[in-house]
Order: sequence, then C-alpha cells, then structure tokens
Amino acid sequence: MIFQPNDDLRLDVNAIDYLMLAIYFVTVLGIGFAARLTVRSSVDFFLSGRSMPAWITGLAFLSANLGATEILGMAANGAQYGLMTTHYYWIGAVPAMVFLGIVMMPFYYKSGVHSVPEFLRRRFNPATQLLNAVSFAIAQVLIAGINLYALALVMRALVGWPLPVSVVVAAVFVLIYITLGGLSSAIYNEVLQFFVIVAGLIPVVILGLKKVGGVSGLKEKIEGSPLGDPGLHTWADTGFGQANPMQASWLGIVLGLGFVLSFGYWTTNFAEVQRGLSAKNNTAARLTPIVAAFPKIFIPILTVVPGMIALVVFPQLSQPGADYNYSIPLLMGEVLPNGVLGVALTGLLASFMAGMAANISGFNTVFTYDIWKPYIVKGRPDRYYLSTGRWITVVGVGCGIFTAFIAAQYANIMAYMQQLFSFFNAPLFATFIVGLLWRKMTPWAGFWGLLIGTLSAVTSYLLFQTGVLRDTYGTELNASFWGAGIAFTVDVIVSIVVSKMTSRTAKSTEELRGLVRGIPSDRPDDSVAGDDRWYRSPVKLGLGALVLSLACYIPFW
Repeated sequence: MIFQPNDDLRLDVNAIDYLMLAIYFVTVLGIGFAARLTVRSSVDFFLSGRSMPAWITGLAFLSANLGATEILGMAANGAQYGLMTTHYYWIGAVPAMVFLGIVMMPFYYKSGVHSVPEFLRRRFNPATQLLNAVSFAIAQVLIAGINLYALALVMRALVGWPLPVSVVVAAVFVLIYITLGGLSSAIYNEVLQFFVIVAGLIPVVILGLKKVGGVSGLKEKIEGSPLGDPGLHTWADTGFGQANPMQASWLGIVLGLGFVLSFGYWTTNFAEVQRGLSAKNNTAARLTPIVAAFPKIFIPILTVVPGMIALVVFPQLSQPGADYNYSIPLLMGEVLPNGVLGVALTGLLASFMAGMAANISGFNTVFTYDIWKPYIVKGRPDRYYLSTGRWITVVGVGCGIFTAFIAAQYANIMAYMQQLFSFFNAPLFATFIVGLLWRKMTPWAGFWGLLIGTLSAVTSYLLFQTGVLRDTYGTELNASFWGAGIAFTVDVIVSIVVSKMTSRTAKSTEELRGLVRGIPSDRPDDSVAGDDRWYRSPVKLGLGALVLSLACYIPFW
C-alpha cells in the first residue's frame, strides 16, 4: 500500500483521547475570552500593548514556528532525507535567530513600528512598504493554508470527516480565539501550546524507538532502508557531484539554506518578529529569539527522529508517489496506547493552530496597518482600525481555507514551504541587510531590488518545474536553496545599481536615525533593573546558543 492523501487513515481513538482534546479546546477558548478583556486599543490587539516579558515572547516565538511545517514537514523530511534534515535547525535556524536578537531587533523595536512593512516605508518609501505588505499578506495566507491542511488531516484521522469539512471546522476554531483576543490570545495560547506539543511528541519518540530496538536498532534499520548509511550523516558526500539524500552541495546548504533562506525567514518574517515587538522593552525584545534558540536546537529529536522511525516501521513511505506527510500520524497510530494517543494528538493539533494563528495575526496586522490604514481608509479613530483588524482576520482565515487545498497537492509540505520562502523572504532579507548597512541605498533601490529579486526566484522555480533546470537542481528542496541564493544576489546587485542611478534621492542622516547601522535612535533607554546581568545579555546568550548548535553536528558529521 502507498499512502496517499485520499487514503482512509483512521486512528483508534476512544473516549479518554477525546476528553483530553476537549479539555484542551476549552482551555484555548477560555484564554481567548480572557485576553479579550485586555483589548482596549489597536496596539493591544495587534502588539499586546508591548508589555510581554522575554520568556513568554521567546516561547511564543518558538511555538509560532512549531506549526504544520515543523511537525509534519520536518518528520516528512526525516523520512525522505534522514539526518540531513537537521541542517534546518543547526545551520538553518539558530544562527539567524541569534542575528535577529543581537543585530536586527533593536532597529525594529526602537523605531516604534507596528510591522516590518512599516519599517520599510520609513527606511525607503511607501511603494516599498506596499509591495512588501502585499507580498507578505499573500505569503501568510498561503502558509496558513499549509497549517490548516495539516490540522484538517489530523481531524480527518480522528473523526473520518472528508477533507473539505475538516478544513472548514479547523478554520472556524482558530478564527474564534484569534478574533477574540488578537495577539495576546495567540501568544498566551502559543506558550500553552509549546508545552502541550512537547508533552505530546515525547511519547512518540520514546515508544517509537522502543519499537525499532532503540537508537542502535534505528541506525541499523536506516542503513538497510532506501536511505542507507547517508541517511545517518549531515555533511558526508556534500561536495559537488557527490550523491546524498538531499542531492545538495555544501555550498547550497551553507549559502542557500544557512544564509539566505534562514536569515531571510527569521529576520524579516513579521509573523515571528511580531512576537519580539510585543515585548516590554528593548532588552526583552532582543532576548525573544535567543530564548527560543536554545530549545530550537533540540527540536529535531521530536520531529526528525520520528520521521526516520516512521520510514523503517512503514517501508511503504519510501515507494514512489508516497505521501511523506503521513509519517507522524501513522507512527502515532502504531505505537501509542489510548490516553497517550490523546495527549499526542492534542500536541499535534496545538502545533498546527499555533502556526496558523501566527500567520493570521501577522496577516491582520500588516493588512490593517500597511494596506488599509495608509492607502484605503485614512484618518479614522483607533476603534475603527481595531474593528477592521477583526474583520480582516475573518478574511484571512477564509483565504486560508482556499489555500489549504493548494497545500494538499504536495507530497512534502516542507518543499512547498521552502519555495515560498525563496520567493518572499530571500529578496526581502537582501533589501534589509543592504539598507541597514549602507546608508546611501536610495528609496527606489529598495522597491526595485525587492521586486526584481522576487521575480528572479519565481523564474528559477518555473525553470525547474518545466525541466530546464531539473537536472541541475535535482530535488525541490535544493531548487529552493539555489532560488533563494539567486534572489538574494539579484536583489543586492539591483539595489546597488539603482542607488548609483538615483543617488540624489538618498535620505538624510536625520531621516535615517534609528533605521541604519551607525545612526543611533534618539529614543530614550528603556532598560530595567537586572538587564545588565550576564544571563540577560543577548550577546553572551546568543554566542552560547551558536556554540551549542554547531557542537550538535560533531556526532553526525
């Protein structure tokens, strides 16, 4: 049997499992109603009143990313590519998270902006803001569709509903608690969801390893699987022309994934940055991604390892045309007893709702602040924009329902996600990094660099899909690495050329205050007692996370 999206996958759940799910859903809605009481302005709804401590925003930052692509997608990658999937964490996440906390978050926070597109307007011009706002809005509803599709898959496995019904029911539930409490509801639920996710996935790993004979048994069975010994290594055979499960070279991994895709996602994706902007002061904002970086290092144990276990327990997954997205649900149904299965399913559902909530809360903020308010309906009272944000949340969820059926066409949703990142995040990172470091970059350089960089990534992907570059790239994931690198390079070149051609329009030092490195903000210091201690130092903690992350490669080189 080959597992396909239309297979009748049903999990053997009983009353205890449903009770645990019901308790979780009631708790989530209760948090939404409680958060509603604190929402009195648009800043409360979109940025939680900028009042959150670092440990809460840090866990929410991590949980917001711990959605469908992390759980289903990374498990699918684990089954398809083995331990090479850990590159997405140790080189493809932690360094960029540290960079965001140490270098970029101060620019975001001290500028007082509500969103990433608003920062682009202040650094460049309204055209750049609008371009990014529209592209970000499109990206978020596409990614929300991925999370919603994954959530619907699990609901279908639970109750046997057709996929369209599962998608709509899941969407309505997320819509209720986001509309009630805005970002506060999302953040507090994300902290709860983080612990539920961990509690749900730990039994899957433990009992899964027990089924295959422990770590040594998994290693032996992976060597006998289609992955073979290369599936147990991270950097082996990554030279040019060498074969490895991902068909990627070390250059594509380091530059495409480790630099462009990773930095592009973590440092410019407002769905993540928004958590830092909700922090109570600049130090807490800088610590937000760094607090998240430490648990991120160990998440592969909960995602990649179950995917590898699923591959050897269900060898059908390695057959051509198999749907790797079923790795985690299949393994749960195989190894977990009732009761424990309920906890694991609750964690799985929590992860998908956390991811979708992050997408929708980012979408409603950017649409309201960066599209509706400055370009469509100007000068209204704050309460009007608060109401608009709630209605736009409904629109975003509706769009997510539609895009969920796009995600359903992919056998590995992580490959789909990485293509979206190469389109939207890689060129945006190029625009940001040049604009932050080079004060002579002009307003229209920001616009044209971002536009042409995005189009170059789309062109690269189309050439791969039509077969022109299929032999060159090999796999969809490797195509996304190179597409991201092309987008970044093109964006930088265009930005420099246009800046030289429009040098007379460069902004003055006063206009760039707090927006460019070397021109400090004039906002007052908001440090509080204890911020100068070593365990609150973003630089020291960030360096510790980097060392620990790179050290994890040593046993699996």
